[in-house]
Amino acid sequence: MTLPDPEPRRIPLRRMPAVAWSGQRPTWREGSPAVIGAALKRALARPSGNWFVLAASSEVRADRPFGRVVAGAELVAWRTPDGAAHAGPGACPHLGAPLCRGAVTGGNLVCRWHGLSLGAEGFPGWSPYPVHDDGVLVWVRLDREGGEEPLDAPVVPERPGAAASIAAVESLAGRCEPEDVVANRLDPWHGSWFHPYSFVGLTVTEVPEGPDPDPDRMVVDVGFRVAGRLGVPVRAEFTCPEPRTVVMRVIEGEGLGSVVETHATPLGVDDRGVPRTAVIEATVATSDRVGFALARRVAGAVVRPAMRMAARRLWRDDLAYAERRYLLRSSGRWPG
Repeated sequence: MTLPDPEPRRIPLRRMPAVAWSGQRPTWREGSPAVIGAALKRALARPSGNWFVLAASSEVRADRPFGRVVAGAELVAWRTPDGAAHAGPGACPHLGAPLCRGAVTGGNLVCRWHGLSLGAEGFPGWSPYPVHDDGVLVWVRLDREGGEEPLDAPVVPERPGAAASIAAVESLAGRCEPEDVVANRLDPWHGSWFHPYSFVGLTVTEVPEGPDPDPDRMVVDVGFRVAGRLGVPVRAEFTCPEPRTVVMRVIEGEGLGSVVETHATPLGVDDRGVPRTAVIEATVATSDRVGFALARRVAGAVVRPAMRMAARRLWRDDLAYAERRYLLRSSGRWPG
């Protein structure tokens, strides 16, 4: 697939090659289990500082609490009137009521069972956790669950500036572990075969080599399908800044600098003991085109919902991949 010319076209769409799904070039030889496994091993060895993505920044509000279980720990999050995000244990220290079903009043959590008011300063037997709000995502530090040397802040990927970008976050959950989600993203070879509705002519042009490659990245040329045979060709790189995050960044072509961050947050286990993991994916799009400024003005009503819908469609398939990988691993049948 040919990348765009250095001078961008007035209309970025191109006519993609007409190739039947079954007529594509097989990619199973290049998608070596050893290459994917080595990239995954290096990613899992990177420090997280015990930080986990909790939610989209927009989900943590000042008018109501947000609840989620992360790594088996029940959490509640809210905002104080100054806009700061906070998080703490999800059970009321009085009699264990679910604080996510309480209220936020004057910047404090108020338990609906007996009216106990809890603030960011804590309460005997109830201590808030460190929180980091990067403007797109809210992270929480769980030192007991993470078991690593704590870091003062999470390893947040570099993103386009907020004033010149559109950010959208989508969350789904599946029966697998975070490594299965990361492994899915470190297998770009499946793109055109498994997601023909979104990708055309995906070719992996660079893979990391050696035990400690520099840079440790995968590079792909791919056409993002828009409608029929019309698509937008780009070159993108995949990197792992920490063990539960994979970043795809556009390095050539339309939307230069745009990123898709895939964060895998362990939730806990279900009633059958099967682990569950949340995929929290942040897409931060940018463009130098004049029309992008108009898109930013209608982002809330039109663009963000479309971005979230695209992510949801991909991850419905990719969670099946991750769940299958976990099933085979947990039963001793994983061929990689």
